[in-house]
Amino acid sequence: MLRKTLFALTAATALAATAAFAGAKKDIVDTAVGAGTFETLVAAVSAADLVDTLKGDGPFTVFAPTDEAFAALPEGTVENLLKPENKDQLVAILTYHVVAGKVMSTDLTDDMTAATVNGSDIMIDLDDGVKVNEASVITADIVTSNGVIHVIDAVILPPQS
Repeated sequence: MLRKTLFALTAATALAATAAFAGAKKDIVDTAVGAGTFETLVAAVSAADLVDTLKGDGPFTVFAPTDEAFAALPEGTVENLLKPENKDQLVAILTYHVVAGKVMSTDLTDDMTAATVNGSDIMIDLDDGVKVNEASVITADIVTSNGVIHVIDAVILPPQS
């Protein structure tokens, strides 16, 4: 019995390690598509013509809002942002979720700021879990071939200029 349990545990560990390694072979966009919980984000990245950028060499750190995070925005917001005439605003919001470089959760410090690709800073707070501005990180350190994804529970908006 112990031998079967040990064998099953070893096999499960090997499969998990293989799956994790295989996941790292996918870029940020392909990882987001494969997850199935970022359909709105993927649609927005496509509408903003940022797919090729996020499939590029990077590395990038993406704070990725879930579909539920986008659904929590006021009604009509996402549809309005996806209109071609609002592309600049959409790009500004999406690039506010991206930091150049690969920033793992172990690299974060309380009250640090990080410059986004948008040009504005985000604030990291570690007092009550990990927060990026007002959004909580719900899953950290999803390693991809060109960076890392941290899943957040809200869409963060850049400061108004």
